[in-house]
Amino acid sequence: MAGCAALVIGTSAKVKPTGGINEANGRPNMGFPDGQPYDVDWLGQKAQIDAAKQAGVGHVAICSSMGGTDPAHMLNSFGRLPGGKTGGGILHWKRKAEKYLVNSGLTYTIVHPGGLLTEPGSRRKLVVGIDDTCVASQNRSIPRQDVAEVLINSLIHPGYKNRSFDLVSEPDSGAEVATDFSTLLDPLSGANSDYSLGFIPDEAAAAAEEKSLRDAAAQPKSRWPHLL
Repeated sequence: MAGCAALVIGTSAKVKPTGGINEANGRPNMGFPDGQPYDVDWLGQKAQIDAAKQAGVGHVAICSSMGGTDPAHMLNSFGRLPGGKTGGGILHWKRKAEKYLVNSGLTYTIVHPGGLLTEPGSRRKLVVGIDDTCVASQNRSIPRQDVAEVLINSLIHPGYKNRSFDLVSEPDSGAEVATDFSTLLDPLSGANSDYSLGFIPDEAAAAAEEKSLRDAAAQPKSRWPHLL
């Protein structure tokens, strides 16, 4: 990262079907076969923040997720190991990485987008909020392209420095919508996300999480699981 003026972190564990049906709710089992949130959203993002600080990067922006104020959010249940105490917790680990950045001394911007849409950008009015106030709205989604535009502009306009906010959009207007990114955050009147809300695992919990995941991964797998 030497010589970089800014860093945008967009890494995230990705939930996928893991096979079978959850007997409790009748839905497909979901998990993180390519990397648990603890490794990707906490350790991975922490490593990027540390590297940015060491390299003298001036500004770090994170694309995170809405829903972080609700410890019981459905997304946190995906990837839980048997017993329900370890694994998963994706929004918990994202929020821990966010708080780590806030406390790092680096200039930061943290964006919590709603549900991501694979649709053209610049066709919707963008709406900002804090602390998941947008969750109650009928419009809780936003095109990926619009999120990318906000992240890029957060590195340009000074009003985004040391800000943490939610981001959604109104329905597709059917035509191009011009956004003044320099004033996008004005409706917040300087308010930021409140990190006393939600759940942020402490270091002891993080160490226990890591050990549990490593132990589970090290367990031999039976060739005939139906006989167990």
